[in-house]
Amino acid sequence: MKIYTKTGDRGETSLIGGTRVPKYHLRIECYGTVDELNSYIGLIQCQDIDPHARQILKEIQDRLFTIGSSLAADPEKSRMQIPDLHAADITLLEEEMDRMNGLLPELKHFILPGGDIIVSHCHIARCICRRAERLTVHLAAESNVDNQVTVYLNRLSDYLFVLARKIGFDLNADENLWLPRL
Repeated sequence: MKIYTKTGDRGETSLIGGTRVPKYHLRIECYGTVDELNSYIGLIQCQDIDPHARQILKEIQDRLFTIGSSLAADPEKSRMQIPDLHAADITLLEEEMDRMNGLLPELKHFILPGGDIIVSHCHIARCICRRAERLTVHLAAESNVDNQVTVYLNRLSDYLFVLARKIGFDLNADENLWLPRL
């Protein structure tokens, strides 16, 4: 199978279902940003982090492929069976955040991104996740989007914030506290 098809050379691509859209289409922006997020999570997963966190990140990558598939499908024309997100996928993120928060010092200040390279990667992934969420909410205002997708992305950005704190804690890295100048 060839990777290049030449069908996108004129700035269009196909959604699942066959609909051709411009590559700047909001739906393409959504699943492209989810793909970017998935790549960044792959980068974090390759770091020297807790094996449990590494396994959770692998599951998250799988869910992001599910989300990407859902967003890449034309809701009007696609007949392909796409995997679904489940409430348990969101619950897993919540349970993982609760578990990590139980080990972390109480958060009393806003945190500035940084403190360690791995922590910084988590914050970048969090920002990409927020962008994916904003784009998906925009798409949902115009087209059919599974509500679980936006909920999952919202929860995932929170998870990535807590993961950044937990990795920093494990590395004994100082948190960059925001102490505003007044």
